[in-house]
Amino acid sequence: MGLLFGVTTAVVLAFALSTCFYINHLSDRETKLVSPGQAKLHEIHGRLVDDNPDKPSFPQRNTSMASKCTMAPASRFDCARDRALSRRQCEERGCCYAPLPNSAGPPWCFYPSLYPGYQMGPLTPTMQGQAATLTRAKPSYLPRDISTLSLEVTEEPAGCLHLTLKDPSSRRYEVELPAGVPQSRADGDDALYTTEYQSDPFGFIVRRKSNGKVIMNTTVAPLLFADQYLQLSTTLASSLVSGLGEHYTSLLLDLNWTSLTLWNRDMAPHADANLYGSHPFFLVQEEDGLAHGVFLLNSNAIEMMLQPTPALTWVSTGGILDLYILLGPDPESVVRQYLEVIGYPMMPPYWSLGFHLCRWGYKTTDTTRKVAQHMHDANFPLDVQWNDLDYADKRRIFTFDPRRFGDLPEMVEELHEGGMKYILILDPGISSTSPPGTYPPFDDGLKRDVFIKNATGHILIGKVWPGPTAFPDFTNPETRKWWEDCIRDFHSKVPVDGLWIDMNEPASFVQGSVEGCPDSDLENPPYTPRVVGGRLNSGTLCMSAQQRLSTHYNLHNMYGLTEAYATNRALVKIRGKRPFVLSRSSFPGIGRFSGVWTGDVRSDWEQLRYSIPAVLQFSLFGVPLVGADICGFGGNTTEELCVRWMQLGAFYPFMRNHNDLPNAPQEPYVFGQKAQAAMRSALNLRYSLLPFLYTLFHHAHTSADTVARPLFMEFPSDPNCQSIDRQFLWGSSLLISPVLEQGAVGLAAYLPLGTWYNLHNGQPVYSKGQYMLLPAPLDTINVHVREGHVIPQQDPALTTTASRRNPFFLTVALSAGGWAWGDMFWDDGESLDTYKTGNYCYVTFVAAQVGNSVR
Repeated sequence: MGLLFGVTTAVVLAFALSTCFYINHLSDRETKLVSPGQAKLHEIHGRLVDDNPDKPSFPQRNTSMASKCTMAPASRFDCARDRALSRRQCEERGCCYAPLPNSAGPPWCFYPSLYPGYQMGPLTPTMQGQAATLTRAKPSYLPRDISTLSLEVTEEPAGCLHLTLKDPSSRRYEVELPAGVPQSRADGDDALYTTEYQSDPFGFIVRRKSNGKVIMNTTVAPLLFADQYLQLSTTLASSLVSGLGEHYTSLLLDLNWTSLTLWNRDMAPHADANLYGSHPFFLVQEEDGLAHGVFLLNSNAIEMMLQPTPALTWVSTGGILDLYILLGPDPESVVRQYLEVIGYPMMPPYWSLGFHLCRWGYKTTDTTRKVAQHMHDANFPLDVQWNDLDYADKRRIFTFDPRRFGDLPEMVEELHEGGMKYILILDPGISSTSPPGTYPPFDDGLKRDVFIKNATGHILIGKVWPGPTAFPDFTNPETRKWWEDCIRDFHSKVPVDGLWIDMNEPASFVQGSVEGCPDSDLENPPYTPRVVGGRLNSGTLCMSAQQRLSTHYNLHNMYGLTEAYATNRALVKIRGKRPFVLSRSSFPGIGRFSGVWTGDVRSDWEQLRYSIPAVLQFSLFGVPLVGADICGFGGNTTEELCVRWMQLGAFYPFMRNHNDLPNAPQEPYVFGQKAQAAMRSALNLRYSLLPFLYTLFHHAHTSADTVARPLFMEFPSDPNCQSIDRQFLWGSSLLISPVLEQGAVGLAAYLPLGTWYNLHNGQPVYSKGQYMLLPAPLDTINVHVREGHVIPQQDPALTTTASRRNPFFLTVALSAGGWAWGDMFWDDGESLDTYKTGNYCYVTFVAAQVGNSVR
């Protein structure tokens, strides 16, 4: 029988090297070229392979139009996505028109089978893999259609298929992520997939080699590729799809004719809206414990239609189609393969895992000081005190108000003397209306030509908090140097420990610019995805705005990433320590440079509940340092809601309480004594677990593991875990089951197969893989330790500066066989590259029951 032991120990930290797991590379590719009516045997690299009888059949060309239009409504692919069509217009496109008056969702105008498209030429070897040319016999119905495309199939590690489709005759914008991602190449191991190509009309099928399951089938609808409209459809292997953020959704996406748009927007989380970040990656659970992922590396506005076939259609407004198909074979491997492409996440400083406190409305240094003092006087742990834009003189960044924040440098030094850290906000908009010579960030920026220009070559002026503003172009190397100089000068006066970069979608209070935007195809493209405001330049800059790399039309979704990169690099050079950056806007790869928070959530129970899938989605996206504003940002919280949110927030990887200007206070010390005791207990529990949490971040940084983890990632063969997003794991060993309903004093929680120990009292729970009723009075959040695991902990304190000096102890959860394993990574918590330089300790714990004792 398993037992839970709390073991107090003076841990001797021994140096050890932990192993990174690298995905096997791929060189042997299996490829089939299949045309309608082709022979049953196909030669593959000198071998004859029989057609799989279970593969999708390619219809013959000699079928009548009526038969081509006969298909189940769920299998229809929209032929009128770009605009509404009448029957005549639909049929002029060569599409089928069949109204379904009593059925919402399926399109009335849809593609017939074998709709004319590109014809694929022969695949030929290249230095990188294989290539083929695609040609159209006649143009599609789209304006500025591109008649010839190049298909490139690049050799990648064995679990990854990389295909690109682009215009060979004209250079188009292609996303280049910030440098520094190690490039993996193929080796001799077998690929996890086979690929089949239909030559006319072009399409491809990707199949899992181990079981023949179809992962993608793009022959179900035509490939379209025009200057500002790129469309690709595919079937999905199951309806269990997660990702495609940032949206206000459950962990599993709704495939019932749902439209999702990726276009970064300053928009408080709510349903059916494009939010702050764009992550064109999704993970599919294949219902048998296997999983795969697909990543479209494209930064333009993208709309995705999910339908119950199950299937997905991408429509991008520009760029190229750059697809990575990641074969896993398990969910955790899929995320690791994705991060091999976009980069592993940063290692955060230890102190950043403590509790952070902020609000818009700490209007003076005295107010800010008192908040921090009240927290510690009431015995609440607090590591980082923040200020919103209140600190800035006339709301201009890189300044501080001489009257209300005149002693800000002294306040920051006082916080440092107390073992605390300090962070403030930086919006990217630079005030453009200060008298010449009075605001160096703008004056110097003008001289160094760092600002985004409008279509006529003049500085584009938008409007944000300080009024008219210019926007730095972070794709310009000179801008990054200027940004570093601005931060360095400000840091010499106010030695901040990290930076909070907000409003970086980028947001603007006027549409496009104060002068409007030109009437052009960039501002008014032939197709605009469903975006808040109806136009791409709504709430942001003109699409025709000029940046160093390209137009804002192509770069908009990457603005937050480029600012995070610039800010991270600046802090490294200025402070010489591990940087802390928190960004609102995001794009693939941002986890290398920054954490993310989920924006302006409301103070209500629904938003509390949806904060869990939001955090878990970012875990899939390679951004482990993530959290929601605890107790909510918008509106007044209640005591009960704030208690439950503090309990859940104690298990966000990033824990911050943040509040809006007009709302009632929600610092922990303002509530009643019972509520304070519950919040204090949650904070102390988090602080005791920080050595474990820090170790999880080490594994995320070095091995692309997830920190906050959906249950399906750890138990992929358990069908009950496929959709759970009201509970989650820390790593593989802690199960968190929060209360998410008002008035609840208990909850039904799912415990996967095995023995789980209550972290609070050691009580074992033996589960066959079932839901159980757990008591959850207001002072309790249910946390269970999985059998066979050792959790390193440390006595808590009011700051991590103090807690890191406290004794360690171990919580040992023995398995039924009487053993347990755990590990701990430990360094100084803030130096750069300690893992690379070997300046760390790595301890492995192995426990076994011998008689009545544990050794």
